[in-house]
Amino acid sequence: MKLKKLSAVLGAALISVTGLAHAKKQEWTMTSTWPASFELIEIDKKWVELVNKLAGDELKVNFYEGGALVPSGEVFSAVESGTIEAGGDWPGYWAGRNPAFSALGTHVSLFNAMDYANWIHQWGGADIYNDVYGQFGMVYIPYGITNSEAGFHTNSPIRNLEEFKGKRLRVSGLEQGRVLESIGGTQVSMAAQELYQSLERNVIDGAEFSTPNVDVSAGLHQVTKHWTTPGWHQSSSVFGVMINKKAWDALSDTTKEKLKIAADATMLWSMSYTEKRAADGLRTFQKAGVEIHRLDQEALDTIQNNAHEVMIEVACSNPKAAQVYLSQVEYLNDYKDWRTASIPYNLGRVITGPDLEKIKACANK
Repeated sequence: MKLKKLSAVLGAALISVTGLAHAKKQEWTMTSTWPASFELIEIDKKWVELVNKLAGDELKVNFYEGGALVPSGEVFSAVESGTIEAGGDWPGYWAGRNPAFSALGTHVSLFNAMDYANWIHQWGGADIYNDVYGQFGMVYIPYGITNSEAGFHTNSPIRNLEEFKGKRLRVSGLEQGRVLESIGGTQVSMAAQELYQSLERNVIDGAEFSTPNVDVSAGLHQVTKHWTTPGWHQSSSVFGVMINKKAWDALSDTTKEKLKIAADATMLWSMSYTEKRAADGLRTFQKAGVEIHRLDQEALDTIQNNAHEVMIEVACSNPKAAQVYLSQVEYLNDYKDWRTASIPYNLGRVITGPDLEKIKACANK
């Protein structure tokens, strides 16, 4: 009799614990800054796919394409307020809130894809993302990196710095606009969804957007005849997920770790996937008869020098921006000797970036 009662009690306890475990399963709503028509959304979708596979018993992420829930420019606010739990983004879009976001998203002629991966995983970058996004009640997990963007798509050729002068070009990014202005161009801010018609109707003289395959998905090969390379304006870009802090805190440590594992896997996948797709995109532009022009080294050196000055200006404009740039330039200096020693089999060109002492002075104010 006592055994029966004990079995009944244990059974009830097991049912209770099982029910509690099921009750703790979270369900999130996530959107993106990218519409379904733009290939960058594949990075967001890959992370969601892996999260739902790895953590499906504890968390389900319901994903919606950019614009389906809120306009792309309002994804940040939607996550910050808790209207939705998560949002896929490119950090550079939020530079208006704090210039520190700019260097978290991309650089003018500085980091390549491996630099961002190195810095994020081994030189303290991941903590800095969370420090900057944390000011807005969010946790941030970087999960995608693309290498150099394509360059400028125009209907009249840009073959040298002189031909940038007077051009009204769509460029995204704080430093990007300032460097463009330093060589005589004018930055036009414009949502990616507006590029096709704006180029078709000559509202702007040209535009950059992303890697060649993403530019194909935006139809830029259909409305331009010339393409200027390399993509100095964004030598690499980072993408990731903004997570409302309260939603994050509601997860178990195990679930949080699974989200990070999914991010690491997505990041590696994104680097190889987007390079393969970029190669495909290049061939699409060539088949469409687009003429490709390459800036010479003298032009790229001028842009590099101008970019360093702009980076110092931005770093010195805000304590958080100084913190980001200080960490990134210290990484370049710390990595420089090994990178130099391993030439020609190293991971990219050897570069030290803007003046470290000037950035240190701003960071220590």
